[in-house]
Amino acid sequence: MLDSSPHFQLIELDAVTSTNTFLAAYQPQQGTDLTLVTAEYQTAGRGQTGNTWESERGKNLLFSLLLHPTFLPPSHLFLLSEAIALAIRNAVDSFLGNPQFPLETNASATPCHPAVSVKWPNDIYVGDRKIGGILMENELSGRYVERCIIGCGVNINQADFHSDAPNPVSLRQLLGHDTTRMLVLDTIITHFRHYYADLQTSFAASTSAQDQTASLTSSLHTAYRSFLYRREGLHPYLDASSPTPFLAEIADVEPSGHLLLRDTSGHIHRYAFKEVSFVV
Repeated sequence: MLDSSPHFQLIELDAVTSTNTFLAAYQPQQGTDLTLVTAEYQTAGRGQTGNTWESERGKNLLFSLLLHPTFLPPSHLFLLSEAIALAIRNAVDSFLGNPQFPLETNASATPCHPAVSVKWPNDIYVGDRKIGGILMENELSGRYVERCIIGCGVNINQADFHSDAPNPVSLRQLLGHDTTRMLVLDTIITHFRHYYADLQTSFAASTSAQDQTASLTSSLHTAYRSFLYRREGLHPYLDASSPTPFLAEIADVEPSGHLLLRDTSGHIHRYAFKEVSFVV
């Protein structure tokens, strides 16, 4: 939640190159665990793989979080990606009025809109259209994560998109009316701080590396996998090393973040980010 506790700092900007770039040079006040920066407009908003992020001034959510997760080994960094992806997914889902659980566990409920899912590794989709994106940048110190900057863009009140992005969508287009952006942001941050606190508690309570892995891959990782885009059935994918698409189903996502795909012959293929793409 957007409170004024001494461990949380909110910075509201009008225009900035990007909120991630701002935080990269920012030193928070001593004792601040989480710094949240918002902007009305970004002159050089960034997405994954060098893409730009289209957003009209004052229409959408553009924000970044600065964390100091020194409790987290680099091998478990993907948990933060899962936490913010689920936080945004849950918030979007609640404003659309959809069921709060995967359809297979809540079969009697009928969603008002297409399912809200996480397209591996951390894009937020409504049906087959992208409503949010995430860009994470980390600084390591020895065996720990010193700083983590999580940049987020969520389409809220933009009615039309003009870039070459293939499939954007906003809450405005889905609902037919504007939504108060700060209410959506507050919901996202509330969800994220819940997940983040659970991670801190889990690592502090763990007595061995085996205990850490067991406790951290249970609830958060299970929730992430249950909300994956195309989590069921065969779908086309493109291996970065081959020009020919192939059909496969999602077998799993490892705690490290690697995607496991099972092809029609039953063979498992393991991919890191950028090594495979979804064919739409």
